[in-house]
Amino acid sequence: MKRFPAFDPPEYVDWKADPALVRGFRETIEHSPERAALVSRLSSDDKLGLYAGLLRARLHDIQLQRWVRTGVISKAWLGTGEEATTVGPVHALERGKDIVAPMIRNAAACCELGMPLADMLRAYLGSGDSPSRGRDLHVGSFSHGVLQPISHVGDMVPVICGIALTFKMKGERRVALTWVGDGATKTAAAHEGTNFAAVQQVPAIFVIQNNQVALGTRLDQHHLAGDFKDWPASYGIWSAEFDGNNVLDAWAATRLAAERCRAGHGPAMLIAETFRMGGHATHDEREARETFPAELFRTWGKRDLIGLYEEYLKEEGRTARELETVEADVTTAVEQAAEQAVASREQLPGGESARFGVYARNGR
Repeated sequence: MKRFPAFDPPEYVDWKADPALVRGFRETIEHSPERAALVSRLSSDDKLGLYAGLLRARLHDIQLQRWVRTGVISKAWLGTGEEATTVGPVHALERGKDIVAPMIRNAAACCELGMPLADMLRAYLGSGDSPSRGRDLHVGSFSHGVLQPISHVGDMVPVICGIALTFKMKGERRVALTWVGDGATKTAAAHEGTNFAAVQQVPAIFVIQNNQVALGTRLDQHHLAGDFKDWPASYGIWSAEFDGNNVLDAWAATRLAAERCRAGHGPAMLIAETFRMGGHATHDEREARETFPAELFRTWGKRDLIGLYEEYLKEEGRTARELETVEADVTTAVEQAAEQAVASREQLPGGESARFGVYARNGR
């Protein structure tokens, strides 16, 4: 894809494919017969759909950065370097049927479940026609199957458990999924919700998105175990790991977990290893660079998930022209969405609107 020196992490700007990492990308999928079988049944359109999803996620974030640089907004929370951990799982679910609860870094869940990009961008502008009617930049749309996240990380775990319990009580073959950051695993809500899901055997999937840092606290400063491989066993939950920078591995692992949930076998916990290629938000990029050694950024920078997936698609027979066409279409869609969102910028919500959407009326 096109690189943006003004916005991309410096490790991505002159990205070149490392042959060993390209081989490793394919070997990761082939290592598991079950996942390999699922991936082999994906159509060419499905695989290009995953590619488009990764591009939407990356270009959405670049658009936010562009707004920050030009003073349209003051800051933004990005998912750069972690997009596969969002796009893969969402594509593995059933649109219009399953429910997800993203963290703010999983914003791509919204567009991948059908929410207009313009509405996602309007959320940052706080316009009256934004999804929350100007109340909050956290974006979601329940009609699209996406719960609006909140800043209190970990708190969506019990919410998702409640939704999954409803599915179980109604006998519906539906799945509820949420992401939990490595830092959020330390919250009481995450612990209580996970244990409840295990005891009640609800069809919920918890993706532990270990991006190696909780705001500005490195993993080794808050999680002495070093990883989360043994975490699910403490709850008695079925689990699996996937490469958080491999969209196909993320997709296949989630598809297997979802099938298990639909069959009535209780919750699943998926452990994803990835890396935040920037700050907690756009205002603290320098702090992020001071938190980790430069070599760690270089190591993860070589594993740019979009670049590696492009190499995989080329090996599968997709031409550079095909990929460029997909990128051009997504770029146009993001640019048009930004124009539509900015056109709404002056449509501030009226003060009286603060009273609406707070209390139920007539029992609804």
